[in-house]
Amino acid sequence: MAVQAHATAKYVRTSAQKAGLVLDLIRGRDVNAALATLRFARKGVARDIEKVLRSAIANAQQKDGFGGDVERLYVAACYANQGPSQKRIRPAPMGRAFRVVKRTAHLTVAVTERPAEVMAVARPKGGEAPKRPRGAKPKAKPARTARPAAGKKTSGARGGAKKKTAKA
Repeated sequence: MAVQAHATAKYVRTSAQKAGLVLDLIRGRDVNAALATLRFARKGVARDIEKVLRSAIANAQQKDGFGGDVERLYVAACYANQGPSQKRIRPAPMGRAFRVVKRTAHLTVAVTERPAEVMAVARPKGGEAPKRPRGAKPKAKPARTARPAAGKKTSGARGGAKKKTAKA
């Protein structure tokens, strides 16, 4: 049975929505690829998520039945739940006050060990066709064949009206 472990950081001083954007980047990736992604992510919460991921990896290593190979671990689930919000008052003009909500989040990262036979299938072989790079457009579909001939004009919206000749 595959080893499963998770780690949670509570009351992290960010909103759950902002943390969710970074967590979407690492969901389903191998832990080494996820750590590299978090290292170079341009969000402040990425550092907190990196600490939680490292804690989840350490928790998996301490479990009974762990194979000892960290390369086989991947991020099975990661999510951010909303924590309690601190309400503060900010003075505003003419005796008014604005409310400032300082949000917190609970970050959870779960890692799981891939089975050995799945690892062999997951790696691409040299003979396979290369995948299209991320962000590249798919190949264009062939053009439609039902088009009018090049020399033939058809009457239509741009064709103009034909003049009627009167017979006398």
